Amino acid sequence: MTKIDDLPIRDELRGQSPYGAPQLDVPVQLNTNENPYQLPEELVARIAERVAETARNLNRYPDRDAVELREALAAYLTRTTGHPVAREQVWAANGSNEIIQQLLQTFGGPGRTAIGFEPSYSMHALISRGTGTGWISGPRSADFTIDVAAAEAAIAEHRPDVVFVCSPNNPTGTAVAAETVLRLYDAAQAARPSLVIVDEAYVEFSHRDSLLPLLAGRPNLVVTRTMSKAFGAAGLRLGYLAADPAVVDAVQLVRLPYHLSAVTQATALACLEHTDTLLGYVGRLKAERDRLVDALRGLGLEVTDSDANFVQFGRFDDTHAVWQAILDRGVLVRDNGVPGWLRVTAGTPAENDAFLDAVATVIKEL
Repeated sequence: MTKIDDLPIRDELRGQSPYGAPQLDVPVQLNTNENPYQLPEELVARIAERVAETARNLNRYPDRDAVELREALAAYLTRTTGHPVAREQVWAANGSNEIIQQLLQTFGGPGRTAIGFEPSYSMHALISRGTGTGWISGPRSADFTIDVAAAEAAIAEHRPDVVFVCSPNNPTGTAVAAETVLRLYDAAQAARPSLVIVDEAYVEFSHRDSLLPLLAGRPNLVVTRTMSKAFGAAGLRLGYLAADPAVVDAVQLVRLPYHLSAVTQATALACLEHTDTLLGYVGRLKAERDRLVDALRGLGLEVTDSDANFVQFGRFDDTHAVWQAILDRGVLVRDNGVPGWLRVTAGTPAENDAFLDAVATVIKEL
């Protein structure tokens, strides 16, 4: 049987594994950072209305510039951050992963490099390699925060074309201070004019404010977001960025024609009409996240401070064995490959109770 590495694929893809988490049929699934709350019926009805209106014109291509959607996203950012954002500063695509891919196609590519501070979101490295962009693994401190001095030194040494900062960071949950981003941005511009991407996929769950106001006066800074988490719309696949209008113009050089379907645009617009309701679910999840942190520490475990909708906990001598033992009790969490640590998504109160009961039982048997 032919294997992948038997094919004439690019060298940088050899030996790599595709991104993915186990999809197992168990009672409690807390491994992929999904929002556990289904969309409210009134929103489901509104989506049906908007999609029905759109369906009448599916013989035509969608709005390739997604003007109405970008207007609505800009209004959402302006209202929730207090920082004015115009439509010209916003771009949308099929999930924040496609946003990152378009940015790397534009600002990365063969002969260029990107740096991220690991452990962090593994798709940053995977998409870099997929676009022919060299990947550099930057340092983190033992508490999973970014060691600013070490990061500045790494940027000065490697002079990357793209710098990734994930805040809150996945899988650790740690947020990044504005002062840190400013220092890294200045370091990146001193090394060579570089694009700095702040990945805010989980920012609605954070104790800290968004870093989006830092965009002012910084044309090489980009903030990426998603509707998968806070909006409970992982199945929608809608991500977006905010940046200087010139960045938005630049990524359109690589976007595929009509990349964002009319149905996707209609569904996203319906969700944005129900922002207050959906952010109400975020409030519940933040409370549950904080409960998980306290409860896990009460069980004697180490827990990383979390600003996301998940919690990293440990430390274990045999991480996979603990993961399996929790799974054997009907709860699926995530083994991200961070030695000694596991990650659990904040679920409903009942799901979180089941998880905590499983963990309490397992650690007694260690």
